[in-house]
Amino acid sequence: MTRSSNDLQSLSPGSITIARHGRPDANRERWLDWRGYEDWWDNEYQPAGLVDGQSAPDALIRAAAESHTVFASSLRRAIETAQAVSPDRAPVIDPVFIEAELPPPPMPGRFMAKTWGVFARCSWWMGWSRGRESRADAEARARQAADQLIEAAAAGPVVLCAHGWFNRMLRPQLRGAGWVCVRDGGDTYWSWRRYEYRPR
Repeated sequence: MTRSSNDLQSLSPGSITIARHGRPDANRERWLDWRGYEDWWDNEYQPAGLVDGQSAPDALIRAAAESHTVFASSLRRAIETAQAVSPDRAPVIDPVFIEAELPPPPMPGRFMAKTWGVFARCSWWMGWSRGRESRADAEARARQAADQLIEAAAAGPVVLCAHGWFNRMLRPQLRGAGWVCVRDGGDTYWSWRRYEYRPR
């Protein structure tokens, strides 16, 4: 017995929209040594919410309104982003979506926090984790996170509000499972990408 086109369409999963949070209320231009940056990451950036007065893009609000589920990482800036794009319902909050760690390399000098972020991401990518979540561990978490989004999309479109680098780590996981980026909004605050399933 063959399925009708309507039957096949009903089996197609919903889209997956992955958004970066809005601008966090943390001073990325503060000058610090490496220990100061580590403290800044743990005690200023990671707990930060969003800067007041921001508005979510209308198109992202529409995507959330049309979604079956809105997810957020357990960090405040992601939760507040999800609340801004979907103010009428509570997001599903899960730490599996938090940002990958940024342990700074213990090197001399004082630099702005945003510069330390570049140093830290490069050294972390090369395997320097200093006892924090490693790249390999974060990649395993990204596989778990992608599986969770794909499973949720079986019931309809989903939106995730999460973080710049971890969102990047989700891309190869989704591509490997047959999902294609059909809308690439870049990596700035409030940006998002939309993925749709394309059977091989």
